[in-house]
Amino acid sequence: MTDDEILNVARAGFLDEARDMLHQFEEALLAMESDPGDAGAINVAFRAAHTIKGTAGLFGYDAVVGFTHEAESLLDDMRSGSVTISPAVMAALLLARDQMQRLLEEVSVGESSPDVAQVSQRLGDQLRALRGAGPSSAHAGAARPDAGAAPDAAPLGTWHISMRMGPDALRSGLDPLSFIRYLDSIGEVRAIRSVLGAVPSLSELDPESCHLGFEIRLDTAADQAAIAQVFEFLADDARIDYVALAPTAGSAAYEALLAARAPDDETRAELLSVWQDLAGPDAPPFIERRRESPDRRSVQEPDRRAGSKDRRGGDDTRFVRVRADKLDKLIDLIGELVIASSGAELAAKDEDTPRFAEVALRIHDLVQEARDGALGLRMVPIGETFARFHRVVRDVSLQLDKEVGLQISGGETELDKSMVETIADPLMHLVRNSMDHGIERPADRLAAGKPREATVALHAYHESGSIVIEVSDDGKGLDRDRILAKAVEKGLVAADADLSDEQIYQLIFLPGFSTADQVTNLSGRGVGMDVVKSNVESLRGQINVASQPGRGATIQIRLPLTLAMIDGFLTQVGGISYVVPLAVVAECIDLPAECRDHPERVTGTFDLRGELLPYVDLSRFYGCEPAAGRRSLVMIRDGATRIGLIVDRLMGEHQTVIKPLSSIFRHLKAISGSTILGSGEVALVLDVQGLMGHAAEATRRSGATAPRLR
Repeated sequence: MTDDEILNVARAGFLDEARDMLHQFEEALLAMESDPGDAGAINVAFRAAHTIKGTAGLFGYDAVVGFTHEAESLLDDMRSGSVTISPAVMAALLLARDQMQRLLEEVSVGESSPDVAQVSQRLGDQLRALRGAGPSSAHAGAARPDAGAAPDAAPLGTWHISMRMGPDALRSGLDPLSFIRYLDSIGEVRAIRSVLGAVPSLSELDPESCHLGFEIRLDTAADQAAIAQVFEFLADDARIDYVALAPTAGSAAYEALLAARAPDDETRAELLSVWQDLAGPDAPPFIERRRESPDRRSVQEPDRRAGSKDRRGGDDTRFVRVRADKLDKLIDLIGELVIASSGAELAAKDEDTPRFAEVALRIHDLVQEARDGALGLRMVPIGETFARFHRVVRDVSLQLDKEVGLQISGGETELDKSMVETIADPLMHLVRNSMDHGIERPADRLAAGKPREATVALHAYHESGSIVIEVSDDGKGLDRDRILAKAVEKGLVAADADLSDEQIYQLIFLPGFSTADQVTNLSGRGVGMDVVKSNVESLRGQINVASQPGRGATIQIRLPLTLAMIDGFLTQVGGISYVVPLAVVAECIDLPAECRDHPERVTGTFDLRGELLPYVDLSRFYGCEPAAGRRSLVMIRDGATRIGLIVDRLMGEHQTVIKPLSSIFRHLKAISGSTILGSGEVALVLDVQGLMGHAAEATRRSGATAPRLR
C-alpha cells in the first residue's frame, strides 16, 4: 500500500472511532441532564471527549483538537465540582457535540469551512465563559490546553521526559512520534534524543516490535497532569517519567530515574551521555559527577508491560473493523455457493448413488452453516439506533414546549446492518411526527386526566421470521374523521369512498397529505410520511397504524430479518416456481371443500377447524390455469394474520438467495424478488404482506368476517 492509501485507511478508522465516541458523549450528556448527580456519566463524557481530542491530535487535526479541548476542560471542571450542572451548561455541551460532528465531517471530506471555524470560535468562547475563563485570543483550532493554568499566562517551566516504549506498542497501532509531535500543542520541544540500547541486532530484529526510548526536554506552562494526558493512550504500552527541571532538578530525582532506566554500568554510561547531549550547557552538576549509583527503581515507575501483554493475549473478544463492501462481497459469494449446493443436491438425486448423496448432504450442511455465519456478521442490535432518539425527543420537546419522555425496549433485537441504516430516517420522521401531532401540551393532558409528561415508546421484537418495530405514544390518537375529510378536500380520495379504519389511517402516508393547520419546521408541508412508507416498502416491509382516540397511536413496521438469503418453501403454480419464506409457513393441508366448490374464485374464505379464514388462489391471482390433479393449501401466518395460498404442487424446503427484480418487473403483483434454483431455473419470491393485504381487502369488500390486520 502507498502512504496515501495507508493514511486513508487510518483516517477512516479514526472517523469510525470518533463517531462511536460522539455517540457515547451524547448519551452521557443526556444521562447527566436527567440525573445531575450521576458522576459516572460525567466521567464517560469526559473520557469520550478526551479520546476524540487525543486521537485527532495524532493525525494533526488541530481544529478538532482545539475545540474538543474546550468541551473537555468544561467537563473536567464539572468533575472537580468547580462548575455545577445547569441547563445553560448542558445546552452548551450538546451544541459542542454537534460542532464536533461538523468538524469530523470536515475531516471526512478533506475541506474546511470558514463558517464552521467561526462557530468553533464562538462556541469555544461560550464554553470558556461557563468555566469562568476569558475568551480565547487565538482561533479555536489553535487553542492549547491550559489545565491547571490561571486565566493569565502561566510562566514557562522546563521538564525532562523519559519514555521507553513497550515491545507491543506498534502491534497496538501506536505511533510514538505522533505523541511526541503532539507535545508542541502544549509547549515547545527544545531537544529530543533517541535511546537505542535495547535495539537488537539485525538478525534478531522483529519489525513488529518496538525497542525505542526517548529522552525529551520540554518547555511548557502546563503542569505534569496536563503533560501526562498527552501520553494517556500509551499507559499500557510505555513507561514514562517526568522530572521538573525549573529551576534545576535535584539529584534525588535523577538518581531515581537513572536507577530505573539503567540497571548496569554499561547502560548507565550510555544514558548519562544521552542526558549530557540533551541538556548541553544546561546539564545539571549531577550528570557530571555521577559515576556509580545504587540499583533501585523509581517509585514513579510501575511496570505495566507484562500485565498489558497478558491482557491482550487472553482477550478473546477483540473486534476487527471490516469494510462494508468486503462483507457484501462475502455474502454474494455465499449466495452463489448456496445455489451451487442446490445444484449438487439435484445431481445427487439424478445419480441416485449413496456416496454421492452423502457428500451432497455434507456440503449442504456446511454451506448452511457458512450462510448463517456470514449473515450473522451483518446483524447489529437496533438499540444503537434507538439510543439516538434520546437527543431527538429532548430537543423537539423543548422546541414544542411539551414534556415528553422516551421509553426503549427490545434494543438487543438484531437486524441486518444495511436495514438499520435505512430504517433510521423513517423512525426519525415517526418520532417527530408523533410528538408534533399526537402529544398534547401539558395543560391539555392534565385536563384530560393524564400525567403531565407524555411518553413516546420505541419497541422491537422478533415475530414469525420478521422483526417488528413499534413507535407508540400516549397522546390523543389519530382523528379518523379529520383525516378522511382532509383527504377528500385535497382530492386524494372520493367523497363516497368506502374505507376501513386501517385504510383511512394509511392516508397519512400519501404524498402531500397533512392535517397540520400551520406549517412549522417540524411538519405541515405534507412531506416525510410518504418517504417513510416508501423506505419501508423498499426493504420489503409493511407499515400498519393502530389508534385509540384519546389514548394514543401505534405505528408498526414489520421487516424481514435480512435482504440477502432466507429459508424458503418452494411451490409450483401453473408451471412456475414460487418461494414462500419458510418462517411464515404454518402448515400444509389438502384443498378445503369451500375452495374446490368455487374454482373460478381468486379469493374467498374457508373453514379451518371452526375458524373462518381468507384464501388466495395463486393460479387465478396470476392469470394462469391451475394444474390438473391434487392441489394443496399452504397456511401462512404473519403476526396475528393468517391466510391460505392455493398452489398446484408442494416442493419442500429450499435455501433461497434473493435477487432483486429489474425495474421493468415492478408492476408484478405481490412479488418481492427472484431466486435461482439448482437446476438453473428462475423462481419468484412471493411478497407475503402484499398477498395478505389483497386477501383482507377482497374479504372486506365481499362482506365476510375475517381477521383484522393488527
